[in-house]
Amino acid sequence: MTVLLKIQYLDNYDPKWEPLHYKHLDDSGFDLRAAISTPIVLKPLERALISAGIRISFEADHENGALYEMQIRARSGLASKYGIGVVNAPGTVDYGYRGEIKIPLINWGQEDFIIQPGDRIAQAVICPIIQAKIETVETVEDETSRGAGGFGSTGTR
Repeated sequence: MTVLLKIQYLDNYDPKWEPLHYKHLDDSGFDLRAAISTPIVLKPLERALISAGIRISFEADHENGALYEMQIRARSGLASKYGIGVVNAPGTVDYGYRGEIKIPLINWGQEDFIIQPGDRIAQAVICPIIQAKIETVETVEDETSRGAGGFGSTGTR
């Protein structure tokens, strides 16, 4: 499945940075950069909203109900080496949003983390949207193998 993602590079996206792209043919996501002019220090447990310097839109098949979202996820290397994550991971950029993409990063690590202009700070994955038909009912059927069992109800091993 392919969808056309249209990207507008804003003034804070430095033209010397390469355009957004998939690094490998079989990658599910592409990296987003910190479109900032000066370094930002993220202290342990501190959050910051970092500009990506882009706006997006999708070319989709409305007649057949084909809609998409962009999910913003942590980069695995930053997460495993430094504890840098996306606060609301995965973050959702809705199909109809047309503002600048910004990434809410958090430092879960124990040391200050410096974000430099142009650093690859998160990844974006394009996903199809399935909208449910919502119906109000008097009761929800609970005759299933799980029933109302919640957190930890299936055991630990």
